[in-house]
Amino acid sequence: MAAGERPATMRAVQYSGYGGGAAALKFVEIPVPSVKKDEVLVKVEAASINQSDLMTQKGMMRPFHPKFPFIPVNNVSGEIVEVGSAVREFKVGDKVVSKLDFWTAGGLAEYVATSDKLTVARPAGISAADAAGVPVAGLTALQALKAIGTKFDGSGTSGGADVLITAASSGVGTYAVQLAKLGNHRVTATCGARNLGLVAGLGADEVLDYKTPEGAALSSPSGKKYDYIVNISNKNKWSVFKPRLSSHGRVVDVAPNFGNFVASVVTLFSRRKKLSLVSLKMSKEDLGLLLELMREGKIRTVVDSRHPFEKAADAWARSLSGHATGKVIVEM
Repeated sequence: MAAGERPATMRAVQYSGYGGGAAALKFVEIPVPSVKKDEVLVKVEAASINQSDLMTQKGMMRPFHPKFPFIPVNNVSGEIVEVGSAVREFKVGDKVVSKLDFWTAGGLAEYVATSDKLTVARPAGISAADAAGVPVAGLTALQALKAIGTKFDGSGTSGGADVLITAASSGVGTYAVQLAKLGNHRVTATCGARNLGLVAGLGADEVLDYKTPEGAALSSPSGKKYDYIVNISNKNKWSVFKPRLSSHGRVVDVAPNFGNFVASVVTLFSRRKKLSLVSLKMSKEDLGLLLELMREGKIRTVVDSRHPFEKAADAWARSLSGHATGKVIVEM
């Protein structure tokens, strides 16, 4: 196929109902999507799976989402092969990264049409696999740390805060540890025993095995209280966080359970310890910053495993296992 030429059909992976896990994923041959005037057509080179993809299949937003049959996955990196009439920022042949629209997704396919507002250029030297891991996980980590005032441009090099990051070996956690250290914070992190060395290698000053009594209590080995806790696990509770916070400490929760949601309301106007929720927002500026930091070698994507498109179900199963370290990548 010549550069910029549009094929008629493509392979995609979809499911047709809630539940079923990896076994419910089926390969289909369907038409390549048409682009609207503000969209680009991306030939997908790599895609990454996020917890939101898995929760959608499990029925997180039943019965409103998704519409079946549904092609999952929101994070892709690839090459533009067609641009809409109103697109000015991109051209055919550009390498890009996109956080696809949550409601339509479509990343587990050979081609996907996506808005230019959800897409940024992929800097030279960054692989498609590494870039595909960034959008949801990287943006979540970045925005959680920005919520506590972290600077990544060198303007926050003095001082820093005592920060705890939970689930530090997850996709979000691996980015969060690196970004927190860039912000000159003193980082304590929790993870499973097998990942203690990895998380320390990402820059954490103290690492706790979450299955030990100290880890379950989020107790710093040095005995310090935390100025901020970035919570990435939906299993942690406000009752455990509260005694570990400094006098005016704050929890930033990106994966709240019901109890922590209630705590966020109860502590909303607290002048001392509080819990705040942070929801991911697509930002081209933030995504561009993450990719630039990656280009400069200041952060990296921790890749758990890479799977060829034909083995997409294996990637899905790996993500569902709950044992992935960093990002699970599907490569076309």
